[in-house]
Amino acid sequence: MTTIKDSVHDHIEVEGAAEALLDTPEMQRLRHIKQLGTVQLVYPSANHTRFEHSLGVYHLASRALSHLGIEGDAAAHVEAAALLHDVGHGPYSHNIEDVTHRHTGKYHDDVEELVARGTVGETLENEGLDPERVAALVEGDGEFGQLVSGELDVDRMDYLVRDAHHTGVPYGTIDHERLIRELTFVDGELVLAEGNVQTAESLLLARALMNPTVYQHHVARISKAMLRRASERLLDEPDIDAEELRRMDDPDLLVALRLTDSTRGFAERLATRDLYKRAVWAELPNVPDSIIDAEHDALAAFERDIADAADVSPESVILDVPARPSMTESSSRVMVNGEMRQLERESPLVQALRTAQEQQWRLGVYAPREETERVGRAAADVLGLDADGALVAEVRSGLNATLDEFE
Repeated sequence: MTTIKDSVHDHIEVEGAAEALLDTPEMQRLRHIKQLGTVQLVYPSANHTRFEHSLGVYHLASRALSHLGIEGDAAAHVEAAALLHDVGHGPYSHNIEDVTHRHTGKYHDDVEELVARGTVGETLENEGLDPERVAALVEGDGEFGQLVSGELDVDRMDYLVRDAHHTGVPYGTIDHERLIRELTFVDGELVLAEGNVQTAESLLLARALMNPTVYQHHVARISKAMLRRASERLLDEPDIDAEELRRMDDPDLLVALRLTDSTRGFAERLATRDLYKRAVWAELPNVPDSIIDAEHDALAAFERDIADAADVSPESVILDVPARPSMTESSSRVMVNGEMRQLERESPLVQALRTAQEQQWRLGVYAPREETERVGRAAADVLGLDADGALVAEVRSGLNATLDEFE
């Protein structure tokens, strides 16, 4: 058994197959991938890694399995999946996942090939575990897969608390101990036991509050969009492909960007926090559905049109269109009067939080500071936006009117 001191869960005891997996190259690589990607440029203390988070998820999975009375071979497979659930992440976590997915068709939880081969696969087999079964659990398959990837999974429980701890914001602080104690299986579905509507709401509320203040903070979004653009340019070069990019860690990617002529400028801006600024910051009702639902190639064409209309370099325009607001946690299941129900049926908070999500949604167009006015006017015209409502005036430092406005 190995005991590891953790900043969130105090002491984590790792044993069995999980202990053997710790020192595999695939797991150690996660030490060099920041959990929150470029959010560090907003919250300087957000330096925690996917390795720390993976240990936390393993710890909570072990606690949940013990509470549920799941032991032996089944528990060992779930614990291995919990530890390995992020082993497929590329550099800077989710920041460039859409870029690599367009080239490979794989997201970070598509880990079957990764865990079936190499040191991880050998270690699992040596410990008597089936790599394919572990990979399926990572993707949330089967009854026990819900613990690793689902609406009430231990992944969400750890990252909310850990991200809040390392950024210093209070919004992600949830009672994960109670959540684990109240988990139960009903007809093969992972649910919260009777009397826990408010417990489920706490998870929903924490995620809803962390979204605008941390995950979708405008500086984090701008830096993420710049890193995504740089990664796209890197893949245009003949010496690197998307599979190689997926297996890099954060320093690998930054070095590759610095050593490539077409991406060096973005690398320097990211390294020195010389970021683009908002030229457009448009609300959901003011953006045509055709733009919200546009595919990547169509958005790239809009960027070129905006650059032409503003008479600036194509590299000076980044169009950032988030997915439509969603709230998967609202489908969490709770027991009410002996009946299994979805949280959205029982909680008056759900609709209010959905409304808040829609109000917080923004389309962004970003450009170098000196070009924001020209780019903003051109973007409003090309995209058919109301210029008065979409263009961004300089936000005075210290006047933090809304959750997503502070620097």
